[in-house]
Amino acid sequence: MAHLTPPVITPALARTAAPSFRLRSTSLNSVRLRRVFDLFDRNGDGEITVAELHLALDRLGLGADRDELAAAVAAYVRPGRVGLCFDDFAAFHAAVEPKAEEEEEEMREAFRVFDENGDGYISAAELQAVLDKLGLLEGRSIDGVRRMISAVDRDRDGRVDFFEFKNMMHTIELAAS
Repeated sequence: MAHLTPPVITPALARTAAPSFRLRSTSLNSVRLRRVFDLFDRNGDGEITVAELHLALDRLGLGADRDELAAAVAAYVRPGRVGLCFDDFAAFHAAVEPKAEEEEEEMREAFRVFDENGDGYISAAELQAVLDKLGLLEGRSIDGVRRMISAVDRDRDGRVDFFEFKNMMHTIELAAS
C-alpha cells in the first residue's frame, strides 16, 4: 500500500492562507497577474495603455471613467513610457487589490459579469458571450464552451452556479501554483 506524504505547509503559507483555503503566494499571484496583463495588452507590446485597460474593463462590464482611470494609472507609469509595464501593473494592482473580507463580494461581482441575465447561473451561451467579448478563441465553439461548463458542473444541470464558479476559481488558483 502506497503511503501518501502530507503536504508541507511552511509557516509563511500557514499565516497567509485564508479561511477559504485560498492560497495567496507571491508566485501564484504573479502567474495570475501575468495572465491578466497579457490578456489586457492587446497589441502585445509589453505595456498596457489606459486605452487598453479601459477597453478590457469595459468589455468585462466593469467600465470606469477614462479620465479617472488615466489619473489613477498615471502615478504608476514610468517616465518615458506610454503605459504600464508588468512591474508597474503589479504595483498598481497591489494598490487596488481588495482586502480579504472583500474577496467574497469580488467573487460574486466576477460571477455577475458571466451571469448576464442575472438568473444565478452561467449558461454555455453566457460564457461564450463573455469569452467572445474578451476576444478569446475558446469562445468560438459552443461545443468547446459546453465542455468547459461540464468540467466544473458538479450537479450536471448544464450550467454553473455561484458555488461551482467559486470552486472553479479556487481550483484554477491551486493549479497555477
